[in-house]
Amino acid sequence: MQLLISDANILIDMEEGQLLQPMFRLPFQFQTPNLLFFDELVEQHPHLLEYGLELGVLDGASMNRVSQLAIRYKKTGRYDCMALALAQQEQCPLLTGDNHLKEAATAEKVEVKGTLWLVEQMVVHGIITVQTARDSYRLMESCGRRLPWKIARQRLDALEGSE
Repeated sequence: MQLLISDANILIDMEEGQLLQPMFRLPFQFQTPNLLFFDELVEQHPHLLEYGLELGVLDGASMNRVSQLAIRYKKTGRYDCMALALAQQEQCPLLTGDNHLKEAATAEKVEVKGTLWLVEQMVVHGIITVQTARDSYRLMESCGRRLPWKIARQRLDALEGSE
């Protein structure tokens, strides 16, 4: 099963779109850095562990790498640098919608996937319908989540046309 490292914003997108439980039915293993979880997510999202989120631990070399990444990519937060360093450590894709983190990951040659890809994977794997995806996008948008909404809808139209 492919491992995917997630930053906080992807998990919040999924929660706002009421897609957390379907997300964890995908044939992927989801991890986030343990420090990120305990400092940013545990208070409002403790149920993530019950759904299947795993906590990744950065080894010593990766913790040093976080410091280097934070210096190199000044617009990227420390916890985002932890997610990037964990993806590098585990040699797997990073899930993020944060533009600064995407740029850093791309520069570091780490594969990046985002919310649209994740929602589309749920449709492709038959976990949700295109209509459920549309409804979820409306929920995310009404909660102020920032996604390329026009592109999201176009991609769902294309998925619907291929069914």
